[in-house]
Amino acid sequence: MSYAVSAALQAAVYQALVADPALDALVGGAIHDAVPPGPVSGTYVSLGPEDAVDASDKSGPGAVHEFVVSVITDAAGFQSAKEVAAAICDVLIDAPLVLSRGALVGLWFLKAKARRVETGESRRIDLTFRARVEG
Repeated sequence: MSYAVSAALQAAVYQALVADPALDALVGGAIHDAVPPGPVSGTYVSLGPEDAVDASDKSGPGAVHEFVVSVITDAAGFQSAKEVAAAICDVLIDAPLVLSRGALVGLWFLKAKARRVETGESRRIDLTFRARVEG
């Protein structure tokens, strides 16, 4: 197993998200590789944690990465956050991402968790995806 493809996978996911016009229309370019510093208002997307496990086989090294893409909003209710989450799924599920290192075998939706955060004034949806990579 190697973690060597992780950065290439993250970069490809990020580029796919920022390049999507439907998602951009919903969040106005507020797609971040990390939670923005300081108080943030509105709705934004943030790449989150990742777990990787070995998936090497006779054909060579590989890994399965489970990673989180989060939607955070201060909008009332979950409706707008769910619209953004749907747009993220439209971009990523079965996406033919081209990696700068290694190769993507497949990318699938695994689960989602929607909840209120802090004092209940913000909403958050964590989308977990599973990617199988080689290389």
